[in-house]
Amino acid sequence: MSKYFKKRYVLPVIFSGFLFIGSSFKEDFFEIAKQIEIFTNLFKTVNMNYVDETNPAEMMDHAIKSMLADLDPYTNYFNEADVVKFKINNSGEYTGIGALITRKEGNIIIKEPYKGFPADKAGLIAGDEIFQIGDILLKDYKEDASALMRGAKNTKINIKYTRQGKVNQGVIVLDEVEVKAVPFYGKVNATTGYIVLSQFNRKASFETQAALLDLKSQGIENLILDLRGNPGGLLNEAVNICNLFVPKGEIIVTTKSKIEKHNQTYKTTREPVDLTIPIVVLVDGKSASASEIVSGALQDLDRAVVVGSRSFGKGLVQRPLDLTYGTQVKVTISRYYTPSGRCIQALDYSKKDATGKAIKTEAKNFNAFKTRKGRTVYDGGGILPDVELAETQLSAIAEALQKNDAIFNFATQYVAQNPNLGTTIPVITDADFNQFKAFLKKENFSFDTETEKQLKKTLESAQKEKIDEGIKTEYQNLLAALKKTEEQLLQKNQEEIKELILDELIKRYQYKEGLYAYYIQNNAEVKKASQILSNPSEYTKILR
Repeated sequence: MSKYFKKRYVLPVIFSGFLFIGSSFKEDFFEIAKQIEIFTNLFKTVNMNYVDETNPAEMMDHAIKSMLADLDPYTNYFNEADVVKFKINNSGEYTGIGALITRKEGNIIIKEPYKGFPADKAGLIAGDEIFQIGDILLKDYKEDASALMRGAKNTKINIKYTRQGKVNQGVIVLDEVEVKAVPFYGKVNATTGYIVLSQFNRKASFETQAALLDLKSQGIENLILDLRGNPGGLLNEAVNICNLFVPKGEIIVTTKSKIEKHNQTYKTTREPVDLTIPIVVLVDGKSASASEIVSGALQDLDRAVVVGSRSFGKGLVQRPLDLTYGTQVKVTISRYYTPSGRCIQALDYSKKDATGKAIKTEAKNFNAFKTRKGRTVYDGGGILPDVELAETQLSAIAEALQKNDAIFNFATQYVAQNPNLGTTIPVITDADFNQFKAFLKKENFSFDTETEKQLKKTLESAQKEKIDEGIKTEYQNLLAALKKTEEQLLQKNQEEIKELILDELIKRYQYKEGLYAYYIQNNAEVKKASQILSNPSEYTKILR
């Protein structure tokens, strides 16, 4: 009942709210009024006549959120409780533990403790599994468990956790947590600086400028700006960071919408720090939103060479709008465009394939645009680098290993067996890789490839229809062939997987800062960027 109810009847009334914002409201007034009346009568009738007791608020909440999920992943509804929770989490009076966490089977897994923050000070390490906070067993707690680890500064939180099967107790003392936008910067060589920008928070441009000025005082003549893995953040900070390298009054990004007031042009407003220093910007498939504004603008203005792989393609702009009774909706109102006119957005959520997935523009349908100096660049979503590197593109097998925590869990075991490496960089040998493959078999790791998923679905359907006995042999043969192919892919992509394991291990022993220090001399993308910058003629040729 509920699915039919959500899809058929909630959509018209909520969508009418969006139409009210636009000029089409008057034109469609009759249809809107009609659908509101149908919905109101239906909602009342169902709640009054349904055989069991209903929860109108819960039904509506599920219906609205399900409907919005059909639009895009960024348009979201927040009920009263959601809004209150958001305000609490973002007030200055509340703090956190300073760690990247995830929830698995009810418990909280520490994915990455940040150096010097409460979780780190409490002795927690990546892989620790918190199963109790205070008197609350997390397996029985269905709400947002991370909320149990927030509160006023100096609040003490008692926890119980397991590490390699052993139960431990600890106390986390909450403190203010503000992760740096620039977690690391340094010199690749005597003349080339390296700045990692991991997020666009309110201090992003301030920290980037401070790092740039410090490096310039050390004599750098070139710069590598690393935006790999940066999911974005504040738009104005993206503009301000571009402003470090381009003149005042330069257009950085525009937003376009069907609603006139949402069409905006964002220009630089300050005097630049350095208009001539050669720059290479590193991006990958996880560089999104504000990262794409910076890389796209600097590319379109011929101010930097972009190196890596095509960025994520998150070019949709959201705005929160207040509704009645303390609720709120965050609506996608426009799209981002680079100075040359390229749309950053990759997926078209208004067009979906047979499986319901948004359609991505095919390469043959990309449109050509011109940079300021006349170079040809293309849209199609995200920012396509001037120099593409295979090293930034993960193979399907590597993505599966990361997505399903195979590398993470192996690193946890490795650290337990080798606890005292300190600042020594581990060497991942062939023996270590064989140990990793043995670990996958022991843990009965599932790669969850599409082929594997479909094969499992076929067996499940056969079991329901009681015909599985007839296809059991063929199924086992197909499964064995698939496993053999996966083993071959593991071997084929051995070097790539070794690098991913090494990256995870360096973070375990030396935090994220240690990984960036390692990148300066050993990362393939940084090496390529440094090579381009050390050859002025090559750099100029790319931008010409």
